[in-house]
Amino acid sequence: MSQKTLTDSGREGAVEASADASAKRWWILAVVALAQLMVVLDATIVNIALPSAQADLGFSDGNRQWIVTAYALAFASLLLLGGRIADLFGRKTAFLIGVVGFAAVSALGGAATNFEMLVTARALQGAFGALLAPAALSLLNTTFTDARERARAFSVFGAIAGAGGAVGLLLGGVLTDGLDWRWTLYVNVVIAVVAFAGGWLLLHNHRDAANSKLDVPGTLLVAAGLFSLVYGFSNAETHDWGSPETWGFLVAGGLLLTAFAWWQTRAAHPLLPLRILLDRNRAASFLAVLISGGGMFGVFLFLTYYLQLNLGFSPTKTGAAFLPMVAALMVAAQVSTTMLVPRIGPKVVIPLGFAVAAVGMAWLTGIGVGSSYLSAVLPQLIVTGFGLGLVMPPAMQLATGGVAAEDAGVASATVNAMQQVGGSIGTALLNTLAASAATDYLVGKDPTNKLTQARATIESYTTAFWWSAGLFAVGALITFLVFRRGVPEQDANAAPVVHM
Repeated sequence: MSQKTLTDSGREGAVEASADASAKRWWILAVVALAQLMVVLDATIVNIALPSAQADLGFSDGNRQWIVTAYALAFASLLLLGGRIADLFGRKTAFLIGVVGFAAVSALGGAATNFEMLVTARALQGAFGALLAPAALSLLNTTFTDARERARAFSVFGAIAGAGGAVGLLLGGVLTDGLDWRWTLYVNVVIAVVAFAGGWLLLHNHRDAANSKLDVPGTLLVAAGLFSLVYGFSNAETHDWGSPETWGFLVAGGLLLTAFAWWQTRAAHPLLPLRILLDRNRAASFLAVLISGGGMFGVFLFLTYYLQLNLGFSPTKTGAAFLPMVAALMVAAQVSTTMLVPRIGPKVVIPLGFAVAAVGMAWLTGIGVGSSYLSAVLPQLIVTGFGLGLVMPPAMQLATGGVAAEDAGVASATVNAMQQVGGSIGTALLNTLAASAATDYLVGKDPTNKLTQARATIESYTTAFWWSAGLFAVGALITFLVFRRGVPEQDANAAPVVHM
């Protein structure tokens, strides 16, 4: 055989190997995105089913909030630990354990016979989600290293992270209307079987931080700090802001997180190396995820109330009403990550996205008692969704891009923590402001009049929308000031090593 033939044969083999590896990467994206969807939609899928679950199990209105809060508390407080476990013991191991655990406790929740069993299952869901979510995002970060492919992958992942709440509302409505509230939990078992099979076949276990040790004091400080912070904001919904159960936990959370930051500068193996936070683009991206997580609740939470209570939409129809927003978000995700950020940089794109989302939310304040979905809700949802699609996918990409492979898990966990804490802050703040607006509107009016009650409710919604618009406007200003000028170099020059 001639030298030329051998050379051509070797070149063809290399091309085939490269094509196989590329195909495998996209299958990994599908598996990881499916697992992320399971975690994200569980933050909202149960919400629509709560009235049915409450009627079935007979728990009080006061206990109802704990079905949501238990998940948020466990998820937020254990995220950094979950991310570090993925770095220390391997991302495939963390991913598979997270998937199996999440499915098992979802089945437990679906089979709940009382409130205690259901709330325990929800807390365990949050714990396994805290292991699964950072493992999924760090797998994506270490699998896609080509700048163009990485942009496409993060456009899909970021769109799921942003739109998962709306998908949860739709799926929760369909399952509750068509089957039973328990299927909002059982559905995770079906998703998990597919995710586990794909992860088992496609992923390889690599321990990038195998020589490090777990920072136990740091883990305790940050878990207690995040728990206190989320718990404090959750109490703000049911207690006064002046209640010790609100401000006491918020102060404790702030002090614990301050102590955690101090300890990270002295720990031999820090849980969250401060080098991850000191890059300007990464810090700005974390802030973008935090702010967008808070503002998005103004869309999902209060618009869900408006559609069901004021316009008379069924749970399924309510979920379907959010689909145009999801579509706009996914289109903007592709445009922002694959075209705009690689060409003009995040300093323009992400503030622009916040500004567009702010316009959409401000426009949404025009709703009234007799408004139409097609004219008073749909266009505004599309605008807001497009704006958020310019923010979340590129922010998540920049927040995890360029980190050392051994820090990928904890960087990914920080992104999820920002989104979760932002959502908790947004829920508590907007709920409180909305309730105050409704109370103020009723001063001097007949509170028994149904039209007056309806207008007071509208006043509470529009107040929440105005504050969401303001939050997005603040996001536009902060990200414009913090992001560096120009196209980020990290995707091309500081990509992590591939471990598939």
